[in-house]
Amino acid sequence: MKPFLLLGLLLTGLASIAQTPEEKLKEAGILLPSISVPVANYVNVVRTGNLLFLSGKGPSLPDGSYVTGKLGQELTIQQGYEAARLTAINQLAVLKTELGELSKIKRIVKVLGLVNSASDFADQPKVINGFSDLMVLALGNKGKHARSAIGTNSLPFNMACEVELIVEVE
Repeated sequence: MKPFLLLGLLLTGLASIAQTPEEKLKEAGILLPSISVPVANYVNVVRTGNLLFLSGKGPSLPDGSYVTGKLGQELTIQQGYEAARLTAINQLAVLKTELGELSKIKRIVKVLGLVNSASDFADQPKVINGFSDLMVLALGNKGKHARSAIGTNSLPFNMACEVELIVEVE
């Protein structure tokens, strides 16, 4: 009988410390912004079955401006990392709007990160780590994903980075 009681107490304790993604974000001092309206003829997200396909978003600031510039020219790797982290916050806001709660996410499946890069910049993965690290912070193992990090010579509005993703949901 004692082993069952101990197991019950352990499971009850674990349940009480489990946090929702929203609680993890709040604990980290992160508030999800209102999502922006697309600037052209597309939508922020398309659902087909249990998959969500999110359009590319960049590091938009609360005033609607973007973190801009080329990595390896105007921006450092750390500034790019922070821009990618901000992009993750914006994409989580899209998911929260679509799903109502982030706990409905089963898995971040695939991430495509584009980095506005100087011609000799080769650290795109270090920049997109800002996106990936925030997904894992908010979602734990559900935030781990397959990923591509690609350099490009320009992005819309001269954004530092842009990220699109595929998400499996309940």
